Amino acid sequence: MTIPAIPLNTGAAIPQLGLGTWPLDDAQVADAVEAAAALGYRHIDTATRYGNEAGVAEGIRRSGIARSEFFVTTKLDGEFQGDDRAIGGLEAALERMRFDYVDLLLMHWPLPARGQFVSTWKTFERLHADGRARAIGVSNFRTEHLDTLLAEASVVPAVNQIQLNPHVTREAQRAYGAAHGIVTESWSPLGGNGAGVLGEPVVRSLAERLGRTPAQVVLRWHVQQGLVVIPKSASPARMRDNLAIFDFALTDAELAELATLSRGPDAGVDSNVEGH
Repeated sequence: MTIPAIPLNTGAAIPQLGLGTWPLDDAQVADAVEAAAALGYRHIDTATRYGNEAGVAEGIRRSGIARSEFFVTTKLDGEFQGDDRAIGGLEAALERMRFDYVDLLLMHWPLPARGQFVSTWKTFERLHADGRARAIGVSNFRTEHLDTLLAEASVVPAVNQIQLNPHVTREAQRAYGAAHGIVTESWSPLGGNGAGVLGEPVVRSLAERLGRTPAQVVLRWHVQQGLVVIPKSASPARMRDNLAIFDFALTDAELAELATLSRGPDAGVDSNVEGH
């Protein structure tokens, strides 16, 4: 299975489907990444806060597939904002992974009350310039945070990774990204813990009619709208199911059915809080 890729503003491209790794530990994630690589996954998402960067890298090494074939994202959290702390943060992450670079480095949260995300972005720009972060982006940024950032940035974020699913549709952030060349990436794409989106009667009915799983229907909703999506799983069977979304399409009528699930523009986790 070849996973489609979406162009980034750096000239590189990001695989549209990846593997999320929170909250797996190093041992669990090494097994998961190795299994995912065997199935065809090449995009792996981690973060310093997850505590599993070393395990991600170990899984890649165990796969026997060259590092250059993978797109690896990591994120630096609030501990690394301000005073060039991001330099040491990325250096430590690369040391844990035994990598020379990451494909994408994200600022995990804006934390606007601290007033440090713009200065931190300037540090990210330096890490991008020296090649240790081949692309840089943000996570959990709202449009007002992006406005503040872009007013002083030399490099436009390549990606904004936000909570996004049929309950939490984030139209404003998605439109802003499209207008500024920022790819939108969905975390919690299936709606989080419990039944969530997957338990919705609309989703279950569509899945039954299409002969697909509820997760496949929801993941197809993401990719059909040009989103990058990173469902998390430690189960090879579920990883395989999640990958099987590129051989069918939702009709406009089916997309309209899923649109009824939106809980409004402000639903979901507040992006000012250090959550995901």
